[in-house]
Amino acid sequence: MKTKNRKKLKIKILVDSGYTHIGIGEQLVKDKRIQIKLVNFSFEVFNTDRTKNRKVTRVAPLEIEINSHKEQLEEAVMDLDGTDIL
Repeated sequence: MKTKNRKKLKIKILVDSGYTHIGIGEQLVKDKRIQIKLVNFSFEVFNTDRTKNRKVTRVAPLEIEINSHKEQLEEAVMDLDGTDIL
């Protein structure tokens, strides 16, 4: 993963094939000082145990690289309870 300032980070990722958005943990954003931006809408997020997470109001624009595949994404900033990206 590369941040906007091109800094590379190695992170833990939890894969959920039924997930509709990519989420980045609030703690990772704080710890690594990843730039975020506010969105002009918000949406609710539910955890895998169906409990409600906080509303998403911010995203982190990042470049994700898996093997040779690279993609620009806006990841929803949320509480992931110790996981870096979901």
